[in-house]
Amino acid sequence: MLIHQYSPTYPALLPVPAAISDNVLNYAGRYRSRTRIPVLTYLHPVNNCTITRSSQPLVGVRGNRSVQDEKLVAAIFATSKPDVEHLSSSTASSASLENHSDPNTMTLPSSSIDSSFVDAEAIEDEAIARASDDSLGRASQVYGAQQRNLIVDARPTVNAYAMQAVGMGSENMDNYKFATKAYLGIENIHVMRDSLNKVVEALKDSDITPLPPSREVLAKSGWLKHISGLLDGAGLIARQIGIHHSHALIHCSDGWDRTSQLSALSQLCLDPYYRTLEGFIVLVEKDWLSFGHMFRYRSGFLNSEKWFEIENERIVGGRSGSNGASFGSPGGSGNAFENALLSAKGFFTNRNESRESFVDSDGEAPPYSGPSGARRSSAAKAEDIVVTKVKETSPIFHQFLDATYQLQHQHPTRFEFNERFLRRLLYHLYSCQYGTFLYDNEKQRVEANVRQRTRSVWDYFLSRKPQFLNDRYTPDIDDNVRGQERLLFPRVGDVRWWAEAFGRTDAEMNGPLPGSVAPALDGSASPVLTGVEAADRASGVGTVRHPRLNGALSQGKAGLAAGLASLGIQKGAASPNRPRSPQAKAQLEVEMQ
Repeated sequence: MLIHQYSPTYPALLPVPAAISDNVLNYAGRYRSRTRIPVLTYLHPVNNCTITRSSQPLVGVRGNRSVQDEKLVAAIFATSKPDVEHLSSSTASSASLENHSDPNTMTLPSSSIDSSFVDAEAIEDEAIARASDDSLGRASQVYGAQQRNLIVDARPTVNAYAMQAVGMGSENMDNYKFATKAYLGIENIHVMRDSLNKVVEALKDSDITPLPPSREVLAKSGWLKHISGLLDGAGLIARQIGIHHSHALIHCSDGWDRTSQLSALSQLCLDPYYRTLEGFIVLVEKDWLSFGHMFRYRSGFLNSEKWFEIENERIVGGRSGSNGASFGSPGGSGNAFENALLSAKGFFTNRNESRESFVDSDGEAPPYSGPSGARRSSAAKAEDIVVTKVKETSPIFHQFLDATYQLQHQHPTRFEFNERFLRRLLYHLYSCQYGTFLYDNEKQRVEANVRQRTRSVWDYFLSRKPQFLNDRYTPDIDDNVRGQERLLFPRVGDVRWWAEAFGRTDAEMNGPLPGSVAPALDGSASPVLTGVEAADRASGVGTVRHPRLNGALSQGKAGLAAGLASLGIQKGAASPNRPRSPQAKAQLEVEMQ
């Protein structure tokens, strides 16, 4: 189906189930942010299970739903089943779910909270299995009936819930009883940018002094924690597809940042083809370029007055040099008034491209769609002048390459390409010598005639292919023969610094500290899974039941505020009345701006 006119940020061709009509797609698109409906990105060659991706649903404070969207997701999850009678009955009636006498909430095993030495995979699988079995009314597990279809919301639970205040949110699992939803707790672009800024702060002094980078400051940046979370989430999705023979739908906010990271990394774990040089190129073209990652905004290719303003202030000892805070970070007292103006501007301008004032944004806001032709023309003129918004930049693709490096280092014989290939690809992301990463989506590249006017970065690599091949690669293990695929899973506890990418030696960033113990990763031993939600119950730290229409949300934003007050970070049994910790309260205030 030609879709550029339907969803400008999506590829031209989108595979959807044959049973879904165009009319259903048209209505389903109105329920997803930017009309980014659930579409296929990967089909497992053995069990025919799928990875699909989308954007967040437009639930809002009124708890909106779309029967067409539910039908589309149900059809996707039923593609590998010869008998789908139970699926249709589960969407039509909830009689089988009313026989449960268990309470509405349950918790993850206490070891996920109290112990730093846990089996994250076992905890995640147990939580999903319990929620899935309870929601489907299974009395006992039967061999061969392991399928637990999963909706993966990459955001923290609080962020996803708070997005309802701006008309978005996450799926109400009362309407998706054929699946289980998992929250992964991966932070937004602003947190990732701030983390990289802290890494740069820790490294810059070693450029002018003989001292090595401060390992303590590097650990406090949280960079390795974020990489561990991405790998853990990708491993969870890969287990659902490859071991449990289940389907997975991935989304975050707009479906082009965290969604692209998780989708691409899980395919690296599942399919040896994507671990070849050719396959990795296909993976980047498919899940990053065609599905519309915003390279122009995230990488900061274009000019910005802020770059020069910061440099001038640094030279004269302005506010950015007085406290060491980088622009775009929440620190820096001098930026408070400017940040307030930017937040207000986001709500009142004709075309809010920043979304800086939104709770958990991953990109631009929708263009103004009012009836005034004059305002539309002024917005169109504004599109002609595009500059880098510093608060829109974020190292999303950098993190994907870093996570790929972790897999490559942990499985040195399973990748055809070497570490230098990843490092050079990261360099050419910012070099702008090639047109591959220009613009934000496939439609823009076609309209700009990028293919004819520029050279592809893949020409550079393929013309020097021997330089980027891994000498230790063994193709007899990583073959693509049907039935002989080899899954690989990340070892989250072995995540390390990609020293070469930062221009440092391995001993400087990963070597043992003399006379002391190397600082541990903050939270890397805990599973990335922060909550699991099914039709009749929710489990996990800080997770509550999805609000009903006849509950708090029926009272509008006042009800939503009351619901947010019960979303405290809890330990042990979930209790809506338990007071939130000061740290959780501060985090929520930052998200809500």
